[in-house]
Amino acid sequence: MGEALGSRIELEITNVAHGGVAVARLDGRVVFVADTMPGERVIARVSEDDHKSFWRAETVEVLEASPHRRNHVWRSASIEKAPDNRAGGAEFGHIDLAYQRELKRMVVTDSLQRFAKIERDVVVEPIEGDDEANGLGWRTRVRLHVDAKGVVGPYAMRSHRVIPVRDLPLATEALREMAPLGTRADGSDFPANGFIDLIDPSVSAARFLTSSESGDTAAGPRRGRRGRTITEVVGKREFLLDEQGFWQVHRGAAATLTRAVQDVAIEGLLDPAAENLDLYGGVGLLAAALGDRVGADFRVNSVESDTLATDYAAENLSEWIGSSAITARVDRYLAQLQKDATAAERERLGRATVILDPPRSGAGKQVVSSLLSLDVAQVIYVACDPVAFARDAAQFAAGGYHVRTLRAFDLFPHTHHVETVAVLSKD
Repeated sequence: MGEALGSRIELEITNVAHGGVAVARLDGRVVFVADTMPGERVIARVSEDDHKSFWRAETVEVLEASPHRRNHVWRSASIEKAPDNRAGGAEFGHIDLAYQRELKRMVVTDSLQRFAKIERDVVVEPIEGDDEANGLGWRTRVRLHVDAKGVVGPYAMRSHRVIPVRDLPLATEALREMAPLGTRADGSDFPANGFIDLIDPSVSAARFLTSSESGDTAAGPRRGRRGRTITEVVGKREFLLDEQGFWQVHRGAAATLTRAVQDVAIEGLLDPAAENLDLYGGVGLLAAALGDRVGADFRVNSVESDTLATDYAAENLSEWIGSSAITARVDRYLAQLQKDATAAERERLGRATVILDPPRSGAGKQVVSSLLSLDVAQVIYVACDPVAFARDAAQFAAGGYHVRTLRAFDLFPHTHHVETVAVLSKD
């Protein structure tokens, strides 16, 4: 192992893989190749060769281009740059938008077939306004990093090395104007080996926050320490949250997911008096979406491990008398529910609608097992990773719950990410 590292190889690209890379084969070995797409012939540089079954490589020259190739929307991430100096975060920026969605559709359907044996096609739907803007200007949150020398920029792909850039084309106009790009950090303002969060909320001016101001570290955010409160507006509803709290990144994502959750819910299984659950509930966005669909008598427990988010969820859901915001790990909460639920609570859980919006790793075996044991009426699953969703869907299917509706949304143009919203119910 190691003899091929750095070498240049000619490849025919045949498919797309999850993770923003394409697939080729060389002497029977799979090669995952960045910065290309199916139908191209390229010269690629081997960047990883220490796996027996596959290598990784980055495109350095396109010999035969796909008709779907375009000039990259972000020169800092294009193949004009040496592979080690390409900014991460726009790995599909060289592909026209319609074909990006086709590739994402292929990944979703292949994941379902491969990991769950589910044959289901899907259309990846654009967000309003993205086609007209060529998929630019949608990011309302951007994290920039500061290296040991004080250089500010994004990380290189699959790296913790800061890349200096001149622009941020995926960010909103307000964030593009305020981003301190190319700045050499002054230890008081931009701590070396820290980061800068750029935030553009629906209400109030854009701002940025440094790691020293937030109390965060590079390993993750602080929890339980309230900073400034911001307001996000979705339709006619306002949501309060901490300025560094989680919120959907695309300017239209929260409204899109609100409508999707309302649309996919099976009407005959919606019971406002049931023990409805909003798991990984954040500040209550999706619980409120279902509450607006069901009405003022909606009963829901929103469960979230972040104390600060739970505090805001209690405020955001306060108009529903039957709502509560619970600070707990979802797996532990469900395990305790299984253990302690009375006969009356189990009956209400059997009529429940569960909103499941887990992190990228998915809900996982324990959470799915608990929901199967509780025998809930329907699960509305919001997923940001098609492979994780497919694995969970396989476990649900083994327990008698099947995908009734599946929609997909292009909430992250010019990246490989795709969001799906599904409803699962029993036979």
